[in-house]
Order: sequence, then C-alpha cells, then structure tokens
Amino acid sequence: MGGLIIMRSRWTMLAVLFVARAAMAVQFQSIAAIAPELGKTLNANLADIGVLIGLYFAPGVALALPGGAIGRRFGDKATVLAGLALMLAGEILLGASTSWSVQVTGRLISGVGGVLLNVLMTKMVVDWFSGRQIATAMAIFINSWPLGIALTLVALPLFQAGSGIAGAQIAVMALIVAALALVGLFYQPPGQGAAPASAEGSRLAKPAILAVLLAGSIWALYNVGFAMIFSFAPSMLVERGWSTAAAGSAVSIVLWLAALSVPAGGYLADRTGSRNAILAASCLAFAALTLLLWQGSPVMPTMVALGLVCGLPAGSIMSLPARVLAPTTRAPGMGLFYTVYYATMLVAPWLGGKLALWAGSAGAALGLGFGALLACPLLLWEFERRLRAQAPTATQAV
Repeated sequence: MGGLIIMRSRWTMLAVLFVARAAMAVQFQSIAAIAPELGKTLNANLADIGVLIGLYFAPGVALALPGGAIGRRFGDKATVLAGLALMLAGEILLGASTSWSVQVTGRLISGVGGVLLNVLMTKMVVDWFSGRQIATAMAIFINSWPLGIALTLVALPLFQAGSGIAGAQIAVMALIVAALALVGLFYQPPGQGAAPASAEGSRLAKPAILAVLLAGSIWALYNVGFAMIFSFAPSMLVERGWSTAAAGSAVSIVLWLAALSVPAGGYLADRTGSRNAILAASCLAFAALTLLLWQGSPVMPTMVALGLVCGLPAGSIMSLPARVLAPTTRAPGMGLFYTVYYATMLVAPWLGGKLALWAGSAGAALGLGFGALLACPLLLWEFERRLRAQAPTATQAV
C-alpha cells in the first residue's frame, strides 16, 4: 500500500511539472500563433515577429548554467515558482504596451523564466524517477512541449478572434497562473530533497562534465533534426508547388504523431531495457526519412513515418544525464546540459538558412538535420565509452 502511494505521488508530481512546462510551450508559441494580427498591432513585419519569437530562447545561452546554481542555492520549487512569476511578468508587459522596446523586454523576461523552468524541472523529474521508469517519465515530460504548441495553434487564434490580442494574452496569463498554483500547492520534492543543497559535494568532476557535454550534444543535435523539419520543410514544399496552407498542414502531421511516438519510445525503452539500441536505431531512421523527404519522396507517407519515428529517441536521450549525475550534481549538471542545447539551437536555424541560401533551395537545410541526426549514435558511443572508463562516477547516479 505504501508503495502504491509513492507511485501515485511520483506520477502526480510529473503531472504538475507537465502542466508547468506546457504553459511555457504555450507562451513560446503565442507570438507565432497570432502573428498576422500581432504584426498589425505592433506595426511589425515578419522579420520583427521572428525576432520576438527567438528572443524567448536567447537568455538560455547565458543563464542555463547559473540557473542550475540558483536552484541549488534557493531550492528547486522556489526557483521554479520564481521562473513562473517571471513568465507572468513578461506576459503582462507584452499586454501593457505596443512599444517595441517593451515587447522585447517582456519577451526576454519571459525567456529568463522559461530557462529556469527548463533546467530545474528536468532535474526534478530525474529526482523522482532516477533509476526507475526514467525514460518513460522523461518522454511524458518532454511531450508537454509539442502538446503545448499544438494547443496554442488551435486555441489561441480563437481567443484572438473573439477578444482580440488582449484576449489571447490573458489566456496565456491564466495558464501561467494555473501552473503557479499547481506547483505552489502540490509539488513536493522526494525524500530529503526539500532543503536547498549546499555547494559542498555539488561540483562536477571533469569526467562527469565531459559526459554531460556529450549527452547535451546528443539532445541538441536531435533537436536540430526536428528544427530543420519544422523550420524549412514548409518552404521546401512551397518551392515544389504546394500552397502555404497545405505545406503547413502536411508538416504539422509530424508534430501530432510525435505526441504519440515520444511517450511510446520512452515506455518501450524502459520495458525492453534497450534504451541505447532504441536511441541509435530511431535516430538513424529519423535521419533516413529526413533524407528521403529532402530528395523528393512521396510527402504524406514520409510525414506520417517521420511522426511515428522521430519521437522514439527523446526519452532515452533525456535519461542519459541521470546515468552520470549524482543527486548533489544534478542542478549544475542539467544547467550544463541545457547550455549546450541553447547554444546549438541559437546557431542551427541561422546555419540552416545560410545553407538554404547557398544551395538556392530550402531543402538544403534538411541536409543539416540529416547530418545532425547521423552524429547522435556516434556521440552515444563516445558517451558510453567514457562512462565505462569512469565506472565509479557512473555508479553514483542511481
């Protein structure tokens, strides 16, 4: 009976963190979801709107690593609540003025809050599930992002149509407030994790740093593969004669099916105990399908196959840090992990665009995604090699 209560509490904590991260996804996507009307309100062109979208991730390069240290100093829950409060403050600023400087400031403040959530909540999931059903839990947690984006694309334009830009922004604020209430009222750390950790024993050793950098690189390059599909495949299809609406709808199939394949991959990895095999095989399949799409394979079957395959490695990849980080090093370790992610994702879309311009076709950016995905199994091999070489460090992460 006691074990059942523990299991329920673990999944309850995961549900709370899922809602909070979904709120972050909604806020990130809220600019793009109402971009046409927002552009008119702000007198902004598409490039300006693109700047507002990208600013949400900009603080991550500088703040992901300190974010882990902040969580260690003040406690995970308090830091996540502060992050949600920053997200709310940023959204309020967006609604308070149409001044461009206010919009930029609001978006950056929101992004700072988002960084704290991304780093700390991932660590909180590891705290609850490390060593047991970690791939499944991570896959469910990660799924909050595509589901939040999909929800935004469907619901926010309806709020905007009924109540204007202000109505859409109020809807985002309401979701953030709900996430604040859930985390504040229901989240509890496991065991003795309630007290903020001291700096003693929380420094990462060099072997652990290298392993975390490798894990972060795998996660970053996997996401580059995703980003190239969503950022450039619609333009590639338009070049081939598709309408903008039809191209967007076709690519969205990948997103909706990924919402199924991400948790399925995590469950399969935990059930079979073959996380590395699933990670490597599905990354290679993802790469092959990306190449086929680029080279002109039938679009709809390829999109369906991509959606069914692309989510399978996610849970296994996100479980890698748990294998090398002890409880006292998880906060700085996840900060380092996300620093690699944010830095890569800041450069990758720009590089994809440069490749597309150089080749004269948006499809060339999919070649970058193909190469990034091929690199993931190689980095996994190096991660495992280093883990075996420093077995005493690895055994701490239980």
